Amino acid sequence: MPRPHHSSRSSTRWAVRIIPLFIASILAVATANHPQNVLATVGYLYRKKGQAGVVTAFLVLYFFFFLLMAASYLRTFFTVQLNPGVVPLAPQLQAQRDAAEKLRKRHKRNRDVEDRALAPPDPNPDSPGLEAFYSKDVFVCEVDGRPKWCSECQQWKPDRSHHSSDLGRCVRKMDHFCPWVGGMVSETSFNFFTQFCFYCSLFCAVSLAAGAYSFQQHHSDGDPPDGWALATIILAILFGTFTFGMTLTSFRYILANTTTVDMLKRPHTFVLAVRIPQSTPPSDKYTVIVYPLRGLPWRPGSEGQHHICPLHGPVHGPVHGPASARDQLAERKFAILRTKPRENPWDLGAVQNWKSVMGDNFLEWVLPIRHSPCCNHDSMESDYRFGPLVSRLRKRFGVPELEEPPRGGHAIIEMHDRGSRRAND
Repeated sequence: MPRPHHSSRSSTRWAVRIIPLFIASILAVATANHPQNVLATVGYLYRKKGQAGVVTAFLVLYFFFFLLMAASYLRTFFTVQLNPGVVPLAPQLQAQRDAAEKLRKRHKRNRDVEDRALAPPDPNPDSPGLEAFYSKDVFVCEVDGRPKWCSECQQWKPDRSHHSSDLGRCVRKMDHFCPWVGGMVSETSFNFFTQFCFYCSLFCAVSLAAGAYSFQQHHSDGDPPDGWALATIILAILFGTFTFGMTLTSFRYILANTTTVDMLKRPHTFVLAVRIPQSTPPSDKYTVIVYPLRGLPWRPGSEGQHHICPLHGPVHGPVHGPASARDQLAERKFAILRTKPRENPWDLGAVQNWKSVMGDNFLEWVLPIRHSPCCNHDSMESDYRFGPLVSRLRKRFGVPELEEPPRGGHAIIEMHDRGSRRAND
């Protein structure tokens, strides 16, 4: 069983313990006291008004949405606790990180993350984890062509991952830290969280309708106001407004394939490393990086110019270090392309965006069955599926397409062709 990941802040830890317990208590009380609460509200309609059909409809809808709400909440809660989507730490870095954590605990004065010296990116061309990026065809990078670096986790960050100060770890497709569901909402739980908000808003709508209708019937008969009906109306409005707003926000993010973190960074540009054929001629429209790394990402045609190499310092002229025959055969060339502000490289269109989060069929849309399809990162093209923006960037910068399909066949053919040429030479 996965190990739970808890917040590093004591106040947050207490909040995520108390609030879910509070919500569970509300659900338990609502269920245990159902005869006194809901039946007291709709029972008036049955006993005095004889509206059996209306009462039956209210009760069926009440229990239906209550069960769906409870199921999606429990699914969200346990997913957040056991599988919050944290990026695994490289085994070779775990010992270093544990030692650094022990050192920080000794110096209790230094509690602020920003007060600590940030670890710079690993300058080693063979830095552990780089192969996970350049084995793909597209990945998010810095302007020098290397992946983004997390100075806290001291390793390269996968696409769409962000460091959580609450968990002290990088989280894939992190959305927000929600004490209502007990932790971090991310790629593994966002679909369940959306279902919970949706069913909670529908549950509150049914409760509000039942309470308001009963209250109106009491008033029309000249009876004193019903306390249960009034309490139902107030609570339904309070929780319903909040969850309905969260539902609309979640739907908006799903249809746009974005997150709360992405929205807070707008307008924001992305830098993408897009794989190109080895035979691509030089261009002054974009820079190029070749993996496995041997030195500075270089601009074709820039021979004789002065460069600052992040690995070796100031250099002049071509920056090609020696490479083994194996590395030469395994080389992959990438063009470094920058998007315009507000361009989302993961926007697949509303329908595909929805399916990437909520699932491929209607049953997955309405029931908290399985994790989002976007949690699968086995594709050789990219960590997350990119939208048509990548093709538009290729045309915008004059970057050629790969000659062969990117699922392994092209790499084998290209290596074989290069090996044959070397043999013929």
